[in-house]
Amino acid sequence: MDPEIQKMREVILVYLDRSGGLQKFVHDCKKYNDSKQSYAVYRFTISINPSDIAELDATLGNYILHNPLQAAQIFQSVCFVAIKTLSLIEQLQTEAQISILLKPTHLPSLPSYVLSLSAYPFNYTSQRFFMSEGIVIAMGTVTKYTQGARFLCTEETCPFSEGFRCIRVHCPGATESATVRTDFVCSLCSSPLQEDMKFRVLGDKQIIEMIDAKILNALKGYSVDKSHFRIQAFTLFLRDELANKMTIGNHYSIIGIPACVQNGLQATACIEVNSVQLYKPNGPFFISDNFKYLLSLTSSSRWRFTAILANIFASQVVPPGTYNTLKLAILLSLVQTSEKENADYLDLLIMTSDTLVIDRLLNYSLCLLPRGIRHPPSSDIFPSVSKDKHGSASIQACSAVLAKGGICYIGDLSSYKKDKLELLQSVLESRTTTVFIPGKKYGEEADQQVTVSVQTNFWSFVDVDSSSKKHTQKENFLIGQMDVSLIPVNLVDGFGLLIYSEFPSGRLSSPVVHHTLRKAINPEAMLYKVSQQFTTQDYEEFILFARNLHVELSSEAESLIQGYYLASRRVRRDSIHGSTLSASALKILISLAKAHAKLSLRQTVLEEDAVIATLLLESSLTLKHGTSALCVAPNPVFPFDLSDENALQERDIYLMQCHHQLLKFIAAYSPGIHINTNEE
Repeated sequence: MDPEIQKMREVILVYLDRSGGLQKFVHDCKKYNDSKQSYAVYRFTISINPSDIAELDATLGNYILHNPLQAAQIFQSVCFVAIKTLSLIEQLQTEAQISILLKPTHLPSLPSYVLSLSAYPFNYTSQRFFMSEGIVIAMGTVTKYTQGARFLCTEETCPFSEGFRCIRVHCPGATESATVRTDFVCSLCSSPLQEDMKFRVLGDKQIIEMIDAKILNALKGYSVDKSHFRIQAFTLFLRDELANKMTIGNHYSIIGIPACVQNGLQATACIEVNSVQLYKPNGPFFISDNFKYLLSLTSSSRWRFTAILANIFASQVVPPGTYNTLKLAILLSLVQTSEKENADYLDLLIMTSDTLVIDRLLNYSLCLLPRGIRHPPSSDIFPSVSKDKHGSASIQACSAVLAKGGICYIGDLSSYKKDKLELLQSVLESRTTTVFIPGKKYGEEADQQVTVSVQTNFWSFVDVDSSSKKHTQKENFLIGQMDVSLIPVNLVDGFGLLIYSEFPSGRLSSPVVHHTLRKAINPEAMLYKVSQQFTTQDYEEFILFARNLHVELSSEAESLIQGYYLASRRVRRDSIHGSTLSASALKILISLAKAHAKLSLRQTVLEEDAVIATLLLESSLTLKHGTSALCVAPNPVFPFDLSDENALQERDIYLMQCHHQLLKFIAAYSPGIHINTNEE
């Protein structure tokens, strides 16, 4: 025996003993032995820490990293000796029956171990470990594959006509026909081999389509990055315990062995995955010195910081001081994004006739998040099912799933057909969608239903001018109510906020016209000083920092929110339908208040946050159902222009009056709620 191989075997035994791998191996053997059933193949997974092995023996460490298939054979021989020496599996007869899968915990942080999914050439010929990362854009159903099979020689006098001498085991990148087919011949006598079907070992297999995360930049409506790149999806094979370990739309880091699968005349590059980890974004996040200084300057008021943020936001697209209510709502929606389950969502529906300006503003805002997706009208908003290259069912990702933890901007809502709007309404209510997979169509025995989580905020707008032309407007409007009858009532309620973005005259203001003309002449020009002081990158960093803050409701804010909600349910009701306030209104209120606290860089939701939340929601409810006894102004959060510090002071006084008015409203219509009032 080669002394180097013998040394590697000894090191493997030492490593397994020290790492706890030997104990796990013995436990796995016990399960096989207790079953009292003979298998063609006994499969074992062994976790490998390349750093620890390299410290024990550099040659073995190098061998595992660069020749993993051959290294697995050395582990195989060690495991066979251990089983026979310790009598762990009585049914085991030959070393060929053992299948070893090595699972590295990590790879060296060097460029040669990284497989870029967008770089050329794609190195799939060297069968060694690579690490890569990307986003799952398609996911097949779990099917069966052959882990291993026993073959017997058809020549009765041949020694290979009995026992477990001819064992076929699946190798990375191999197709099913490479493991089992009818034209294998005996290596001893060249007679045909025949499979012993009762010993075939089956495992689970799932095919995943993954793509480089750079695809997200291509799916944004507007991007500062003008670089060009080519991206192509590639195939992952998840087998056995890794099946269903990935979720469509998620970003993962993987370690696996690249291979080339031949399918007829076509060759497909793929990766046999050995380990999967959810990708963790780089952190921590910071905010710029200019924002810190602004926060310190406005520390005397709990409303001024967010007011200035909204006032100067997106000065590259619209002039400062315009669309302030909409810009505040956008910022609140941006910081209220998360990939966590049961997150607080904040969807926006905008009524406007300034569709071009609003579209530019929303496109610009999308790019402040890693996952801001502008939905292309030619594709599906929600997951669909189609046949993959192998003829199996594959669930295709879509705009809403790719925008996980971010924003999905779906454009003009009135351009969608009734069935799409009904599906959108269902998703807004449940935050899930169901994909139906007919079994007959995709070669399965039974039909399947797969539920996909939709964790994103939706933005949309309705063109007031075009909608008024498409249908006859109602005549019996209440004070403050808008005609939104083109969109189903339940769908409008599904959006967290309904915002009317329009100038009083019905025409664009002079600053917006001047801004648009100057930008058309010189698109790269910085038209305002604040654009240099608070850049797009500053806002990106600020939003990433703010959205990761964990906030808690104070008892005062909770009482104010509950009091307003109960009072509004009593006030907003009719004799036929009961309360017109949707059941989701309380969640929206809490989400708005939490978002305002995050935008203020606080970790506790205060009464001041709750006041802004109630004013925004009340304004939205007024547009839907008309004014109530609370009777807020048409633009309650920004009643006048913020031209100087005096205007900010006046706004603070106005909001204090709103707070007092809100307390009186709660006392009158929800007397059961106890709120501490401040006489001052």
